[in-house]
Amino acid sequence: MAVAPEVYSRRYSRWQSICAGLAGLLLTTVTVSTSAETLTAAVAANFTGTMQKLIPIFEQQTGHQIRASYGSTGKLYAQIRQGAPFDVFLAADRERPELLEQQELGVTGSRFTYARGRLVLWSRSADAFQDPEAYLAASAGPRLAIGNPRTAPYGVAAMEVLEALGLADTVQPRLVRGDSIAQTFQFVATGNAEAGFVALAQLRAWDGDSGASWVVPASLHQPIDQQAILLARSEYPEAARAWLDFLVSNEAREIIEKDGYDTGDTPEP
Repeated sequence: MAVAPEVYSRRYSRWQSICAGLAGLLLTTVTVSTSAETLTAAVAANFTGTMQKLIPIFEQQTGHQIRASYGSTGKLYAQIRQGAPFDVFLAADRERPELLEQQELGVTGSRFTYARGRLVLWSRSADAFQDPEAYLAASAGPRLAIGNPRTAPYGVAAMEVLEALGLADTVQPRLVRGDSIAQTFQFVATGNAEAGFVALAQLRAWDGDSGASWVVPASLHQPIDQQAILLARSEYPEAARAWLDFLVSNEAREIIEKDGYDTGDTPEP
């Protein structure tokens, strides 16, 4: 049966449309693939668990990948100053990101508070203390873990608490210091210290016995403002900015708050 010319014309037009659509889809796929980057992030140890929840969501939404290096804020800051190839820095304080900005190692205007930490006195033993201040005031007793104030902002906050309570000298002989808040937590978790000042986020992530805990009143120490900053030597600044934007999204804030941080006054980057 002969096919009318107009039928051929319609079929050819449809074929052209299909080919154009496939070409567009292929171009889109190639564009997404070639624009996806792998970022390197320097991340404060206390934020490890939360970061591990956020990364897969960001990677799925953007196609970018993130390699995170965790450690004490002080040591990560030193590595950045020595030229470590990080794209972004998520510190546990505001001091180091501010210094990087002043030293032109951080991008001016990119610094913001992504979380405000909470400090907790914790022991695996439920009977360790009923009255936390009385426990701290004991002149002799088991070891008490804190982060090293020179490298760990949570250690600075712990010392401020002891000073505010007038107990810094009393507790001094009992102190054992971790290089990071992660190591401090391990001292308590493994029994190398009976109790210690740790991050609330760490305690919420702990899957062992809850033990005894005291969420330290924020009035006893300076706010633990954890700031992020885009680093000037970043090879992928657009992808890095996408990560910083994600950190202040409602989806990310919900996870951060659930893990024990406050985000109520974090400004847009």
